[in-house]
Amino acid sequence: MSLSCIIIDDEPNAVNLLEILITQNTKWSLLTKCYNALEAMAFLKDNQPDFVFLDINMPQLSGMELASLLSKDIKIVFTTAYSEYAAESYTFQTIDYLLKPITLKRFLAAMQKIEGYFTNPETSAKTAAAISDDYFFVKSGKVLRKILLAEIQYFEGEKEYVRLVTPAEQILIYRRLKDIEEQLQPPFVRVHNSYIVNTKQINKIQDNHIYISDKQIPISEKFKDGFMQVIQQRIF
Repeated sequence: MSLSCIIIDDEPNAVNLLEILITQNTKWSLLTKCYNALEAMAFLKDNQPDFVFLDINMPQLSGMELASLLSKDIKIVFTTAYSEYAAESYTFQTIDYLLKPITLKRFLAAMQKIEGYFTNPETSAKTAAAISDDYFFVKSGKVLRKILLAEIQYFEGEKEYVRLVTPAEQILIYRRLKDIEEQLQPPFVRVHNSYIVNTKQINKIQDNHIYISDKQIPISEKFKDGFMQVIQQRIF
């Protein structure tokens, strides 16, 4: 599929890797490589690619700050070494969120998602937005079950599936926890490789553990800072 893109990243090695992945695996036109946000803004004044690969942690202007300035017609694939920005990233016109180092397998999955978006953008946009509403549907056997977001206490990853837990029931979803994380926004926050919690359902936080009803959930160092940034906004 013929698409145009640019890379915006201050890490030369990351830029080189992404350029190789694009060149070897797609028919996309890589219009330019920008090593900071200001350079990208100058290029985008006179050019409009279909989408950008955008790093988050950059000097002068972060990827999140730049994303807020981009035309809504330019779609974004975030590239970062930090998973804690995933939920926030989907407040923009985001197609995918790639964690560094980007593997070939993950890039190919992103390629399918990107090309799928541009093949049928209306359907893709509705799919991306579905879980940011107050409910969504999950397939349980041959039935589509309606789930209210407010009732979800947490998601627990278990190998090839995810356990969705509410006070009334537990439902198995045959998807990866990371895929679900990419579609969620606060109050849902990743706190562990195996858990995403609804912060509105938390009873207390103590000794690096979250307590929801009678469930004790660990907070890992990897996700602690991102989680506490959300919690700090609610501390008096």
